[in-house]
Formats: sequence, structure tokens, C-alpha cells
Amino acid sequence: MAVLKQNEEFDADAIPERVVGIASDMVMHDSGFHAHKIKAQLLYAPSGCMTVTTSDKQFVLPPFRMLWIPANEIHRVNFRNIVAYRSIYFDAIDAEKYMGSSLKVLHVNPLLKAIIERICFWEWVPLNREQENIINVFWNEMIVAPQERLELKMPYDIRFKKMVEEWTQRVSVPPMLKDLAGKIGVVEKTITRIFKKETGLSYQDWRQQWRLQRSIELLVEGNSIGEVAYILDFSSDSAFIEFFKKHTGSTPLQYLLKNE
Repeated sequence: MAVLKQNEEFDADAIPERVVGIASDMVMHDSGFHAHKIKAQLLYAPSGCMTVTTSDKQFVLPPFRMLWIPANEIHRVNFRNIVAYRSIYFDAIDAEKYMGSSLKVLHVNPLLKAIIERICFWEWVPLNREQENIINVFWNEMIVAPQERLELKMPYDIRFKKMVEEWTQRVSVPPMLKDLAGKIGVVEKTITRIFKKETGLSYQDWRQQWRLQRSIELLVEGNSIGEVAYILDFSSDSAFIEFFKKHTGSTPLQYLLKNE
């Protein structure tokens, strides 16, 4: 009952149980923008990588990160490769007592990983005493889980919003500032001013953060450093490694190994 097929429809709000877990191995998935009205959601993938977009932010979720999504938060889940999809839905009132009402990207430790995996394969029936005990441990771990900060704020100016969505969906690298200015007929200073106001970053810095998020996704999917450097338009492998280390403090290999 908890295992979903690739294109099977699912509505968590229609299931009355306090805790509802689902699991699925999917590929090339796009949930479309949606929200859960009466349930909060935990989103996680023990293998593969997901991209989650909200009304104003984008998050990348490799296997060492999970996303807490409160009820009524509009979001969209995308992935382009095979992903072991795990999702747990909680009664919103219960969940808010432990997690509050804001989005959170959290680090997944081995105990949380094991608990999530177990819950996702439970039947959708009232919890027994053993399961209640597991849920209590789950909340204890969630409360102390370190929060991650790798997120990308999205512009809302109509001239850029649709274009940014196309870059994300088609996985095309955002152009250099001068090329973007020429393409849309807006001077570079105006683009920089709009991005700084709406995302907190200049366009050049925003573009670099986009590349960083995409590089993590590509690395988790098994691409080599050379392949990632080529896809993301770096001049060389060493240029990509230097860029990655500047932003994360680790080389790509070190970053993946320390988060296993």
C-alpha cells in the first residue's frame, strides 16, 4: 500500500491517518506546483537527487539532505534521473508542535535515515505502540537535526521568472550577464539591480549559486568531474574544482565522501 508506481495518483490529504509514508523508485518526475492543506510533509531520497521549487526558492536534495514542508506551502518536485523517493505526511497540527511552520532543509543522520525508511513502508492504519515509540524517536532526532543553508532565492519579476523556470526545467545553464541583457533587451545594470533586490544576489552571484546547486545534483547522479565541468560551462576541470571548493570548503570528491 505504501509503494507507489511511477504515474500513480496520490492525495495525502484524503488519507485520515496521522502518519502516512510512501516510497517509490521514479525517473523523470515533475509533480507540478501543489500544496497539502491538512498535512505537513517530509521529503527525502536515500539515492538520487531531487530539486524542489517553492514560490520563491529552489532547493537541491542529495541523499544527505531532507526537506520539511509545512502544510499549505506551495512546492514542486523535479528530478531527471532515477530517485528512491521517500515521503512522509504528518497531521499538520501535530507536526507544527515539533517543527514550526517554516520550510527547513535538514541534514539526515544514519538513525533518521533508518527511521524514515521504516515509516515509508508502514501500512496506512492507526499506529500501534511500537510505531508510536518510533515516531517519538523520530521527532527527537528531527528537533536536533542540523539545518542546511544551500538554497537559491528566485526572482519574481515577470521578465525573469519564466526564463528561470525554463533554465531549471530544461537544465540549461543561465547565460552570462551581457548575453542575457542582449537577449531580453534590458541593460546590465537593470538586471543586476532587479536580482539584487529580489534575490539578495547580483545576477553573476545568483548564476554561480545556480551552477553550484546543479553541480551537486550532477555529482550525486554519478557524473564525473570532467562531465560536470563541461555541462556547466567551466573552462577546465580544475576551474570547476576550484569553484566548488570556494563555495563548499571541499573538493567535489571530499564533499560527497564526508556526506555519505
